[in-house]
Amino acid sequence: MTYKQAQKAYGFQGRSTVLVWLRKHPNLMKEIKVCRPEEFFVSDITYIKSRERTHYLSLVTDAYSRKIMGYHLSDDMSAENVVKAVKMVNNNRLTSKHLIHHSDRGLQYCSAIYQKELQQCNITPSMTDGYDCYQSAMAERMNGILKGKFLIYKWNSGKELKKLIAESITTYNNKRPHLSLKYKTPNFIHNIKPEKLASLV
Repeated sequence: MTYKQAQKAYGFQGRSTVLVWLRKHPNLMKEIKVCRPEEFFVSDITYIKSRERTHYLSLVTDAYSRKIMGYHLSDDMSAENVVKAVKMVNNNRLTSKHLIHHSDRGLQYCSAIYQKELQQCNITPSMTDGYDCYQSAMAERMNGILKGKFLIYKWNSGKELKKLIAESITTYNNKRPHLSLKYKTPNFIHNIKPEKLASLV
């Protein structure tokens, strides 16, 4: 990939924007206990194959309720596609409280277009220290659940896969109880009144 192609793919528009890419955001999740829904969102990207090609699924998950708040399936990992999962998040939020978005330091998350979306939504970015996979364990666990429990067959096309993913995420959020949530579903925990949270999780 040439420099100009990278600029287009990841949303870099000139030298000043590249400096944004090089700037590291601190890890705000380190040694933090998450206390409520919509306090921390974690993001990750995974690949899923159809008989047509390889596709890329971007997920944004609430760190407290484990609810998948936003997702987007695309044919590439460009920042323009990955950021669509965050745009969905903004439509699904229940509160306007301060929110932190945690991710690894992938190019898509560091790109100008992604960081601009976070800024416009008043969301503070947080990133892993280096490339320690354990720091993104929760986001990667969500990918594993979807791929291991729901997306176990290879579908013919991206169109079929997109429909299945929408159905799978709806099922996951509303019907799949979690041991860590005391056998409640993510959507149940996400929508519970704040004063009742401590007794449930």
